[in-house]
Amino acid sequence: MTDVPPLVLITGPEQILAERAATSTIALVRESDPQAELVRIEAASYERGDLQLHTSPSLFGDSKIVLVRDLDEGREELIADLVDVVTAGAPDATLIVAHKGGVRGKKALDALKKNGARIIDAPAIKSDRDKSAFVTNEFRSAGRKVAPDAVRALLEAVGKDLRELASACKQLADDTEGLVTADVVQRYYGGKVEATGFRVADAAIGGNLPEALRLARHALASGLDPVPIVAVLASQLRQIARVATAGRGSSGALAKELGMAPWQVDRARRDAKGWDGTRLGSAIQAVAAADFDVKGGGRDPVYALERAIMTIATARNG
Repeated sequence: MTDVPPLVLITGPEQILAERAATSTIALVRESDPQAELVRIEAASYERGDLQLHTSPSLFGDSKIVLVRDLDEGREELIADLVDVVTAGAPDATLIVAHKGGVRGKKALDALKKNGARIIDAPAIKSDRDKSAFVTNEFRSAGRKVAPDAVRALLEAVGKDLRELASACKQLADDTEGLVTADVVQRYYGGKVEATGFRVADAAIGGNLPEALRLARHALASGLDPVPIVAVLASQLRQIARVATAGRGSSGALAKELGMAPWQVDRARRDAKGWDGTRLGSAIQAVAAADFDVKGGGRDPVYALERAIMTIATARNG
């Protein structure tokens, strides 16, 4: 028999986690009842009485799985019907309700909780620390191991969107064997926009002006806009400043305090060598000016980017 209760509440804004929770719950119900009919109800287009119709007992004794999506977008008709159904009970149905957050639909949420709904959290994954943990767990779930520097490379190459990260993890898990390393990630995703920006930033912040300009010009010649490169420069410099002023402590402890991943703390500490507060401040100001220029405030975005790169490398070299 399934251990899924008749009421399940999935709450939180991270949609990929919410969708996975709903999918796994449905699969668990169907383990014991493969013929259970799945009914999806979209909150925004709900019509009064639909919920009662779909959760009422069947003449043939068939069971149903009713998935209510985006309760937080529902009108009062849905909220009232949901409270009634939850309070009265639906013996032939498993009711799964997804709510992204906020106070809308509070009466229905309270009714679900009061009547013993299983609560599954889908919390927002925003910090780099949490995204690193997400990537590591994706590979672990696939029965694979991933090196810490490969996690960093994947975040830098693919970006921070959770769906893209999940898709990239799946591709690497499916298409490769053994330990997933940074070289493997580079082979698959090294040409992505984000990866190019990080290589430019690494060179500029390390004081290697010729390499930073070469990478930037190659990226621009390939059609890349200056905006994302400037954004990465700004992000890297801010991380150096935050870590440099955070004091001593282990990488893990500082990462938790700053909302960063441990490898980001290690990289920022490494990159901070050779910088002082005055030169780092001037570099940050130069990138702020470039950010304004490349987003329409200046006449020549390419010149603004190269000027920022030159200022950063020159500041790093004293």
